[in-house]
Amino acid sequence: MDSITKWFRRQVANPQIVFLTFALLGLLLFITYAGHMLAPVLASIVIAYLLEGIVKYLIRVKVPRLLSVAIVFVFFVMFLFVVMFALMPLLFNQSKELVQNIPAMFGQGQAVLLRLPELYPELFSEEQVNELIVLIRNELTGFGQHILTISVTSVTSMITVLIYVVLVPMLVFLFLKDKTKIQSWIRELLPKERQLADKVWAEVDISIGHYIRGKFWEILIVWLVCFVTFTFFGLQWAALLAVLVGLSVIIPYIGAAVVTIPVAMVAWFQWGWTEPFFTVMIAYFIIQALDGNLLVPLLFSEVVNIHPIAIIVAILFFGGLWGFWGVFFAIPLATLVQAVISAWPVHASDR
Repeated sequence: MDSITKWFRRQVANPQIVFLTFALLGLLLFITYAGHMLAPVLASIVIAYLLEGIVKYLIRVKVPRLLSVAIVFVFFVMFLFVVMFALMPLLFNQSKELVQNIPAMFGQGQAVLLRLPELYPELFSEEQVNELIVLIRNELTGFGQHILTISVTSVTSMITVLIYVVLVPMLVFLFLKDKTKIQSWIRELLPKERQLADKVWAEVDISIGHYIRGKFWEILIVWLVCFVTFTFFGLQWAALLAVLVGLSVIIPYIGAAVVTIPVAMVAWFQWGWTEPFFTVMIAYFIIQALDGNLLVPLLFSEVVNIHPIAIIVAILFFGGLWGFWGVFFAIPLATLVQAVISAWPVHASDR
């Protein structure tokens, strides 16, 4: 107990440690209790981080910052329009078709399940299969009610989307244009004795920037390759499944395993245990292998290496706190924890 008291006194005696501690606690409380209200601002910061790398590249080739920001912002708006008016309607139509085909898929799957006691009597009984069918039917009923709830609240959702479409691009432009002013304003509010916090932030800033840009390109490349592959083999709802696979890379390890289920189910319901099914699944697993062993090391070579166990723990913890954004930022937040631990002085006299 005495050693703990001495350690605590040493930390409190160091003003830089006190500032860093309060800064981290303040950030945690702010995101937890005000993050949902300021979601457009947080989304704009993420997008600005994504675009800042391109702006810096244009500046390095002698393009003025304001002109660089204008060029990047124009392409960003064009990309946003393509997503809103080309990709989203396609995904909506394919989602509707998939939901409409769920009863037929369930009937086909039920027929296969009912044959299991006959084919494998030592593993499955009729009672077990019937219980499984009832369970699946109840899950599908709940899913249908959830879809109905979404459709009822679609007007509110559309209003929220419109707010994001107007507000987020404007905030992104302002964050990019006034980056230097914003940083100077924040520095004026902070105490001068903050070398420890600056050291932690410098490491985290580089990691987050590389992570967000790398994750964007990974999602885009995986989605495009999957879309081309699924379309080539004639898999139904190729665009929707490709988007699911692309978004699955947000959750390392777990996402790839989970998204395999809908891809395999759609392929099986379309072709059964035939050659096209195995061809599509082999192509899909090749894409996953190339993503994990080639694309990820290439895109994230400058991100701090973190043990897979630490990544999974970070996903579970931060995802439980902040949902999607917690999952998305699990690796940068784990990097923050790692940076704090490595920068934290063992004794107050070390700083």
